[in-house]
Amino acid sequence: MDYLVFAVLAGVRVLYPFFFTVIQEGTLLIHCFLFDLDGTLVLTGGAGLRAFDLAFTEVFGVEGGLKSISPAGKTDPAILREICDKVMGRAPTDAEEKEVFDRYLAGLQNEVDRSSDFRIMPGIEPLLEALENNQHCLLGLGTGNIEEGARIKLDRPGLWRFFSFGGFGSDAVSRPRLLEIAIERGRRFIKDGDEICEVYVIGDTPNDIDAGKAIKARTVGVATGPFSVEELDAAGADIVFQDLSDHTTFLEKLGLL
Repeated sequence: MDYLVFAVLAGVRVLYPFFFTVIQEGTLLIHCFLFDLDGTLVLTGGAGLRAFDLAFTEVFGVEGGLKSISPAGKTDPAILREICDKVMGRAPTDAEEKEVFDRYLAGLQNEVDRSSDFRIMPGIEPLLEALENNQHCLLGLGTGNIEEGARIKLDRPGLWRFFSFGGFGSDAVSRPRLLEIAIERGRRFIKDGDEICEVYVIGDTPNDIDAGKAIKARTVGVATGPFSVEELDAAGADIVFQDLSDHTTFLEKLGLL
């Protein structure tokens, strides 16, 4: 057979994009999609930021901590640690970090429920339905949100049901590491050793693209967040879309139709 370049990660063979010529006949190719959440799947209308800021104020007595940093594309623990460094000159203790996130989750549900500007990004629901109905696709999350926060945000529009696994900010501060954890968890959906898994990381920030490239995944930028098509292209995304409203074009460009 021709040479196939792959990485071995937690027992799942992950294709290095663009470096292979032919897959051995009879080998099943599984497409694993890891979606970012905020700005990619939904916008919460600031619900997460409000809940986070309130929790930080309750624990540390400092208001407006989020104004000191740019949180886009960062994990929740990384955001907390960066704010603490900026406004207090130190890292949070483990106990403080736990208290902040306990208070954050307590307030997030209410903020999400009452957010008048909450919305699903264009085309997301029909795209997820199309991928869910494709037996060669796996749907997962690769998000900096802590897991329970992700569930709260995706439960409101009914999107949580699409995702069987994921990697979260509660798993790792590092985005590349949480993506690796997502792949490890997706392993249980691979039926035997003959499948090859091609991983796609889909997000709206350069941090999403950087993390995907760090694990040798194919990267898909979507300009429904704070960054433009040009900025995501400059970040090195393999494919960039203005939005995902035309899921047929998305599937065609990724070779799934």
